[in-house]
Amino acid sequence: MKVALPQWAGALAVKSALFITVMCCALAALLGVLVHVSVTHQTVGEARATALSRLADATEAYEAGDTLAPGAAVDPPLLPASLRALAVGGERGTLVGEVDGRPTMWAAGPADHDRALAVEVDYAQQSRTIAGLDRAILWSSLLAIGATLLVGAFAVTRVTRRLHATARVARRITAGDLDARVDDPLAREPSRPQDEVAAVAVALDSMAASLQGKLLSEQRFTADVAHELRTPLTGLHAAAELLPPGRPTELVRDRVAALRTLTEDLLEISRLDTGRERLDLDTEALGAVAGRVVRAAAQTGAGETEVVVVRDARVETDRRRLERVLGNLVANAHRHGRGPVVLTVDGPVVTVRDHGDGYPGYLVAHGPQRFRTEGGATGHGLGLTIALGQAEVLGARLEFGNAPPGPGDADADLTEGASGAEDGRGAAGEGAGERRGGGARRSGGAVATLALPGSVDGGADRTRTADPVPGSTADGSTERSTDRTDGGGSGGEGRSDSTGGDSGNG
Repeated sequence: MKVALPQWAGALAVKSALFITVMCCALAALLGVLVHVSVTHQTVGEARATALSRLADATEAYEAGDTLAPGAAVDPPLLPASLRALAVGGERGTLVGEVDGRPTMWAAGPADHDRALAVEVDYAQQSRTIAGLDRAILWSSLLAIGATLLVGAFAVTRVTRRLHATARVARRITAGDLDARVDDPLAREPSRPQDEVAAVAVALDSMAASLQGKLLSEQRFTADVAHELRTPLTGLHAAAELLPPGRPTELVRDRVAALRTLTEDLLEISRLDTGRERLDLDTEALGAVAGRVVRAAAQTGAGETEVVVVRDARVETDRRRLERVLGNLVANAHRHGRGPVVLTVDGPVVTVRDHGDGYPGYLVAHGPQRFRTEGGATGHGLGLTIALGQAEVLGARLEFGNAPPGPGDADADLTEGASGAEDGRGAAGEGAGERRGGGARRSGGAVATLALPGSVDGGADRTRTADPVPGSTADGSTERSTDRTDGGGSGGEGRSDSTGGDSGNG
């Protein structure tokens, strides 16, 4: 069973500090034990030699019948029993004990009639010396550990600071900032020795420069190809218009129009990739913008779209780019999802939802990717890519997700109307086939949420719009309206600003 450690325990500085502390403690303990044993052995040896010397003098005096010196006696009552037994057995020995609470070195030897002659020597001074030495070892070890920790923390912090800087640059590159560089100080001078951190920084900078060069080359190639295709496509379109009426002519015109749309989408993506787009800001009511987008989409045959204004808001934005984003989302929902398609305005947040099979997992996790399709997908993945790019230009946040299935979704018939979705939505390989096979529970539909930076009027509840949508109400805070294919309005804006070139689903 693995022990769950706190998040901070994984930091390199914490691990380094713990390692330094453990090693310092181990080293201090080892040195302390060695010094203690050595000094104690020397001190005890000197005291033992003194006690044995006095025992020899006391033995000579005892054998000569002289009076014993102070500290010498025969069978003293405080003599340790183990030492007494050793002396009675005819051997000499020493032992450290206590007499009235004072450390004492005893020395004893044999006397007559199974008695022991013993000498006691004061051992208090030597005991205090050893205790003082132990305290000195302890405090010096603590000071050494503290100083080592400070020096080690300073050294490790310098390394971790550079590692954190490298990680920040890596995250910026991941987010799309290909101009980010580590520019490590040690890597600026090739003559200086470089450590591993500097080597990683140099490798990351080289990778970023190489990646930036390749991406710029691909962007230039895409832009050049799309630009060069415009002139022959214009001529091809004019020639197709001169063809006699008939089914072949309609097919040729349809393919030419699809190719022109794809070319325009590629040009728009190349402009977005440069990051030099400029905004034409104005104050717009989101309810009115939603109505114009729905009407424009209806004129292109997109189908019915329900507009729900929960709370209208006026925002400062670029109307053309906003309509482009919403138009692509609505067109994608109609083309690759299933009805009903609902466009909801709730303050500065606009949501487009269909009731198809939902977005594939990779799109929800990583966002749309151009020319990536899966399963029965029929598009090029450009419409949602353009919508995401235009949303970034607006400073808005565009997120893709799938709604949970509702009560009626489990038994839905997926055998019809479930064509492949842009970027693979709605037909993700074998999974889609299994869903069609037997009424498996599916997603509640694809949901695209556009959160604009903010509203000018705080998002007050809507009672009326400047450009009402057919079927809207004027007496409630929440409106529901449906634009159908016969809806009128600003049709002239529809193709260029809303649905023109949507997602490249030729």
